[in-house]
Amino acid sequence: MTPLWDRGLQNERTRLAWVRTAALLAVTGLGAGGLTLRAGVTPPAAVPFGLAAVCGAVLLARTGVRYQRAQRALHAGVPLDHRADALIAWFGTFVVSVGAAVFVVIR
Repeated sequence: MTPLWDRGLQNERTRLAWVRTAALLAVTGLGAGGLTLRAGVTPPAAVPFGLAAVCGAVLLARTGVRYQRAQRALHAGVPLDHRADALIAWFGTFVVSVGAAVFVVIR
């Protein structure tokens, strides 16, 4: 009888979720930063959006390494730590919120 659960699929779904998160952070940061600059707001107000774009780019660059590490850990049955990636994603989301607040106050 074939197993109903494939040990590799959950890692694929997790990788896709991280890619979506990273791409969303990068695109949101770049888009909001561009809108901020086009709205005539001072360039320093766009800095948080630039930080968000950098966080997204870093997460996107780490997805391949994270996938390979998670695949090895999954098949070995050992726990895996994604703390650094979660912190980068949290920070990127936080700076988008700060940038939006700064934009609203300045505008």
